[in-house]
Amino acid sequence: MLMPKKTKFRKVQKGRRRGLSKGARDIYFGDFGLQAVESVWLTAQQIEAMRVTISRQMKKAGSFFIRVFPDKPITKKPAETRMGKGKGGVEGWVAVVKRERIICEVSGVTELEARDILQKVSYKLPIKTRFIKKTVEENEVMQ
Repeated sequence: MLMPKKTKFRKVQKGRRRGLSKGARDIYFGDFGLQAVESVWLTAQQIEAMRVTISRQMKKAGSFFIRVFPDKPITKKPAETRMGKGKGGVEGWVAVVKRERIICEVSGVTELEARDILQKVSYKLPIKTRFIKKTVEENEVMQ
């Protein structure tokens, strides 16, 4: 599973998921992408399922880029534990995905194949997503 090698703090506060994504709102690496329509915490398991689905569907035809990484530790207290006694232990890792963030990108395939691949990826994710493609304006900005 994905997780950071080391972190500055062992546990973090919950935070908020309101608003738009601060960065990663444009396609930079590929030609087609999957964009989040709503905010969510993507777990390391969900990101791994997404990666496996993309790599199986691509069949060495092109390349893909995953633009999220689970760097937020999620804690949980044991079942049937009384209140108090501090914060629970780290149970897993999540990536905070806000609205309009690009989750993954693909390149080297046709638009029809990319739509099919990213549709299958979206079935693995717990949020609504939209298919987007790189526009001519974005190409000009990059050069």
